Amino acid sequence: MIWRSNDWTGRSGVIEPVAAVAILVDSVIGWPAWVYARIGHPVGGFARMIGWAEARWNAPTSSFARRRGAGIVTIVLMGGVAILVAAMLSAVLYRWLGSAAWIAIGLAAAPGLAIRSLYDHVVPIARALECGDLPAARTRVAMIVGRDVAALDEAGVARAAIESLAESVCDGVVAPLFWLLIGGLPGLWAYKAINTADSLIGHREERWRAFGWAAARTDDVANLLPARLSGVLLCMAGFGGWQTMWRDAGNHASPNAGWPEAAMAGALGLTLAGPIAYDGVSVAKPYIGDGRADATAADLRTALGLYRRACVLLLVIAGGLACAL
Repeated sequence: MIWRSNDWTGRSGVIEPVAAVAILVDSVIGWPAWVYARIGHPVGGFARMIGWAEARWNAPTSSFARRRGAGIVTIVLMGGVAILVAAMLSAVLYRWLGSAAWIAIGLAAAPGLAIRSLYDHVVPIARALECGDLPAARTRVAMIVGRDVAALDEAGVARAAIESLAESVCDGVVAPLFWLLIGGLPGLWAYKAINTADSLIGHREERWRAFGWAAARTDDVANLLPARLSGVLLCMAGFGGWQTMWRDAGNHASPNAGWPEAAMAGALGLTLAGPIAYDGVSVAKPYIGDGRADATAADLRTALGLYRRACVLLLVIAGGLACAL
């Protein structure tokens, strides 16, 4: 393999092995709790930037147009900072390490993935359901979903966890890798900035409708292709689900989240989504899938196995590209 000089984005002739390193490191190590306790996580920096901007630019007394404009400025600033810092880091690593820089770039990319973190958040939900501890399962699932969980039964908890797992295949795994391959380290961290902003302010509530508009729309565009690739990946890993994905992907309010969720529903033979409650208000949502609605802990375990196979498949693809290019 020949090392080609990088451009300002930090991409190089060995970006595929960078992706393989990032997948391996995040899968095996993740972001350990002791590291998080001491230095936090890079995404926390984006959250602080959003908090700073929101406190100054999202005053309720400001006009809708002014707040929307401030939200656009916030996204541009966050993306610009992410690109600049990542590009500078890439340049320094290439200068210091030369042909070995791809290993360090892979290490710097690993925190942008959430392979291990997602798995570690979902497994305790399955364990609690298997032990018959519904209150603990509700507490755990509340950490990864935004809906009301107090009234969820076992099937409701299992479905909520499976839906979150499926959607996060895009946000936490496929999309960061996609933008790493497209734009190197700056591409990955620009995506993480946008995705973090969407999760914090890209909502339809009155407080965020104007200020978070740019975050939500930019995130929709950034996930357009990765979401569909995520659905394909889950169907491949689950040996099925294609018909359900094509038919029901549009049943989700998001233009993207329905693809991996419908793929997961079809692969598992389940019915997901449907009516849910937010802050005590019931929201009628279409169903996704036409299988069983009474999901169990066993179904959640099966979903986790499908998730593991999808991640292994990604690693094989990245490794195959690295050997071929």
